[in-house]
Amino acid sequence: MADTRYLPVPDALVGERADAALARMLGMSRTKVADILDGGNVLLDGRTVARSDRLADGILAVDIPDERPAAPEPEIPGGLEIAYEDDDIIVVDKPIGVAAHPSPGWTGPSVVGGLASAGYRLSTMGPPERQGIVHRLDVGTSGLMVVARSDAAYPVLKRAFKERTVEKIYHAVAQGHLDPTAGTIDAPIGRHPSSDWKFAVVEGGKPSVTHYEVLEMFPSASLLEIHLETGRTHQIRVHMAAMRHPLAGDLTYGADPTLAKRLGLTRQWLHAHELAFEHPVRGGEVRVTSHYPEDLASALAKLRG
Repeated sequence: MADTRYLPVPDALVGERADAALARMLGMSRTKVADILDGGNVLLDGRTVARSDRLADGILAVDIPDERPAAPEPEIPGGLEIAYEDDDIIVVDKPIGVAAHPSPGWTGPSVVGGLASAGYRLSTMGPPERQGIVHRLDVGTSGLMVVARSDAAYPVLKRAFKERTVEKIYHAVAQGHLDPTAGTIDAPIGRHPSSDWKFAVVEGGKPSVTHYEVLEMFPSASLLEIHLETGRTHQIRVHMAAMRHPLAGDLTYGADPTLAKRLGLTRQWLHAHELAFEHPVRGGEVRVTSHYPEDLASALAKLRG
């Protein structure tokens, strides 16, 4: 539908370029008016007017397209954002405070619950409360997670994570300066001997391998890029703490509370920044990158300042 308006050309605008004159007559931007002219939607006494034509005395018939606002994207409960999706998989950008799936003792939002509430159908394989979940992020860690939508995608993704063919890249801010500035931490992780809710490097723990590289150094901390070879619970946090370089803001694993307060951090500075894997159904690489959320970006700006 279009709204047709009939406008006599004012004497003062006779001889002016059509796009400039119409912008003044309609109170629109010149760019918008140019689009209307280019669409053949302006006639002067029955003749189509181009944007560079000079207006003559007469009556303009202007068809103004009926612009209806685009339907908003469905809001997903829990603040989840969709970074990539197709019929088989969905990559979510998870904020902090959201668990991967419901579990005993957790009453907050979850990735599974948020997607289900938004109308997404996930793979029915696996435990009912973990539909589609092939890997997890901690509640206090933000960033990218891939979820299986189809039953065909689920076992392929599960195998890819088990066989370590998925590229998982994290960015983290660790206290102090790491020496060497690039390296590999190969140390087994298990339950903390005196705190069952924590993990630690322990003899007899599960094999755990973390590759790191310093991207940027500050007086009190370092920005790291981390490639996970394994995916143990709290792996990056535990390995960095074991090196005496806990993640900034990670009070659970020995971070300096003074630095956390100065940076405005209420959680560890850790973000699942990039995820790359072979598409489980049609093949070809899927690579997705996530920007830092506001709290981490603000802390980083303070370090740089």
